[in-house]
Amino acid sequence: MIQELVLILVVSFVITYTFTSLLIPRLKRFGLTGKDVNKPDKQEVAEMGGIAVVAGFTGGILLAVFLNSFSDFSFNLVNVLAALITIHSIAFIGIIDDLLDIPQYVKAFLPLFAAVPLVAVSAAGSTELIIPFYGPLDLGPIYIFILIPIGVAVASNLTNMLAGFNGLESGMGTVIFISMTVLALFFAKTEMVVLFLPMIGALLGFLPHNLFPAKIFPGDIGNLTIGAVLAAGVIIGNMETAGALLLSLYVLDFFIKLKNHFPSKEWWGEFRDGKLYPVSGRVRGLCQLIMKLFNGVSESRLTMVLLTLQILISTFVVAVFITSSFKF
Repeated sequence: MIQELVLILVVSFVITYTFTSLLIPRLKRFGLTGKDVNKPDKQEVAEMGGIAVVAGFTGGILLAVFLNSFSDFSFNLVNVLAALITIHSIAFIGIIDDLLDIPQYVKAFLPLFAAVPLVAVSAAGSTELIIPFYGPLDLGPIYIFILIPIGVAVASNLTNMLAGFNGLESGMGTVIFISMTVLALFFAKTEMVVLFLPMIGALLGFLPHNLFPAKIFPGDIGNLTIGAVLAAGVIIGNMETAGALLLSLYVLDFFIKLKNHFPSKEWWGEFRDGKLYPVSGRVRGLCQLIMKLFNGVSESRLTMVLLTLQILISTFVVAVFITSSFKF
């Protein structure tokens, strides 16, 4: 099994890294770019790099399906394919949003419909939530028809909101999926591994191009897909609580932006003397809160602060779930 997992990881990485390199000049040629608002010159950077992430992720999943059919690498194929349909549906929403700029309220609700395949497979499976140090909590139809669609919609939108800084989305996503893969391996949740390992490879393949100074942005297609993969994986693996806890920073960012009525502009940083400060001194999101706490911070350091916080949260979540498992 280890050989198959390594192969899936490597294939996802190679596809994404290579495809991203090819995408950058082509996206610029066709004008699919966005301003890097956190730089003094506001340079144009290739947008929609998440296409490469989705391609690498999909390549890894297809390889896993092939190995499931022609080797001893076995898992529940129906659940994985249901998750893949949901993820691709949300990725499609991301493409449309990048090209046509879907209104925020529409984008918030569309993923509810993308959750239909997961609702279908969950109706024939478990309807329980696993609570650390407590055990399973069976919610019946409420889980299937309410929590699953809301979970998919909330996760994909949260990972699309805490974004906009070089290396932030792909970096935090990598940390989250590594921690979830550790839990999936510990609890023998093969379907989760099949979903999360290709995403790790894809994000690692994208990161070299996205780190400061970024040559390409993931766009909504990349940001929405990160949340979609996480939601789909924890639902079919029955580890929703772990996934929710891992999104703590995203939830904090959501509430700060909620207080500011979800600003569509001036959520970035004001560049002065090599540092970023909250625009007009007003905190409109978690990133601007960090800028204010540090009295100005470079973009690369801002990303590192959030990555460090995500690593600490992820380590805590993994420790809690592994420790609590000895109770049962």
